[in-house]
Amino acid sequence: MQTYDVIVIGAGPVGENVADRAQAGGLSVVVVESELVGGECSYWACMPSKAILRPGAARSAAQRVAGAAEAVTGELDVEAVLKRRDSFVHDWDDSSQVEWLDGIGVDFLRGHGRITGPRRVSVTAPDGAVTELEANQAVVVSTGSAAVLPDIPGLADVEPWTSREATGASTIPRRLAVLGGGVVGSEMATAYLSFGTEVTLISRTSLLGRMEPFVSDAVVASLREGGATVMLGRSLAHAERNEAGEVVLTLDDDSVVVADEVLVAIGRRPRTEDLGLETVGLKPGSWLEVDETLRVQSGGHPLLDGGWLYATGDVNHRALLTHQGKYQARAAGDVIVARAKSDTVHSGEWGMHAATADHKAVTQVTFTDPEVASVGITAAEAEEAGLNHRVLDYDLASVAGSSLHADGYAGHVRAIVDEDRQVIVGMTLVGQDVGEMLQSATIAIVGEVPMERLWHAVPAYPTISEFWLRLLETYGRPQA
Repeated sequence: MQTYDVIVIGAGPVGENVADRAQAGGLSVVVVESELVGGECSYWACMPSKAILRPGAARSAAQRVAGAAEAVTGELDVEAVLKRRDSFVHDWDDSSQVEWLDGIGVDFLRGHGRITGPRRVSVTAPDGAVTELEANQAVVVSTGSAAVLPDIPGLADVEPWTSREATGASTIPRRLAVLGGGVVGSEMATAYLSFGTEVTLISRTSLLGRMEPFVSDAVVASLREGGATVMLGRSLAHAERNEAGEVVLTLDDDSVVVADEVLVAIGRRPRTEDLGLETVGLKPGSWLEVDETLRVQSGGHPLLDGGWLYATGDVNHRALLTHQGKYQARAAGDVIVARAKSDTVHSGEWGMHAATADHKAVTQVTFTDPEVASVGITAAEAEEAGLNHRVLDYDLASVAGSSLHADGYAGHVRAIVDEDRQVIVGMTLVGQDVGEMLQSATIAIVGEVPMERLWHAVPAYPTISEFWLRLLETYGRPQA
């Protein structure tokens, strides 16, 4: 039995950040990982997906500026794109990440970690060797999520792609069908369309349906303009591969889509099915409900007494985004240290040990063309919450900086204002490069900056950020 203050199961960016904060606070830490240190984001999600999306976005940006457009006349060099992708994932070699853990003084065990009781974890290495661990303070589950594969007749038999195969492909199919209109489906449709693939995107609902309605309109229009077939309000009824090796998809309206590969991107599930949760009174395969300090809720089960179990990142289902998971990880690592030292725990709203932004200021950039950037709540969410609010809309093309940024720039911004407090509580932007403008809105929301004070935050001219002034003019200056 090896004893540490903190045991972290899962060495993605979230688990790494928990370990870093706990170790920096003076606690001994061991991290357990069965796959690659760096996790989903580093090797199969954030980094490779953005690496394959960026060349197409750069080409499109150049083609929208006269003078540069004439210089950019060829197609993407897909081989070069994939080679660049491989450099970001280090050819799926995690040795540098393992060295980083060692450099900060965190021990590492490669193997499958399984909870065996309160504060105890058993780790089975690839060679079958078993190491028993015990935590003085906390066990942190940071095992993330995996793609959902629905139980649709024939689907499993066609060996569908998930996000992992889509971001890690070494050859590009001539035809790709995409099931699902969320972030993964929309981004991968964008990427493969830029490669010259014939893309068919099938979604039961509008694209990016949890966002403002104008987002779907803009992304659908762009995909169709680029040559993609976008089928909304449809779902898959049956799948099979024919004798030629093609994937034949029969939809619920009896229409048929034929492709070389099919990407399933309809949702995520928690990676908790073989974690030993049943040994401490929790249900295997379930999302882990946590409090504001990321401590798993016990439901009165005595084996969880003492609050020793934490869950950070996707696995707690609060905000399935790497940056939000890392935010949770910093709060969790710090609060574990505080509790270990009997220091004051600041768990109130916006306290240093609370993940308040998971409720009030979740940020997200979707790297479609056009980009989508959002923070806080939508108009529909404000309405559902019964918030006394006002919706401010503005056409980004009307800002002087937009016309300089790209010929024929098209975009839109919407802000949601809490009228009782006169502060912004949500903002959504769609347009070229809007992701780089999101942080200003995030700061305004987290800082609860009054509309009156925002008049003094003068946007530089001529930049697209001048939309802030136009939104304020639309709102009207409060009278003293």
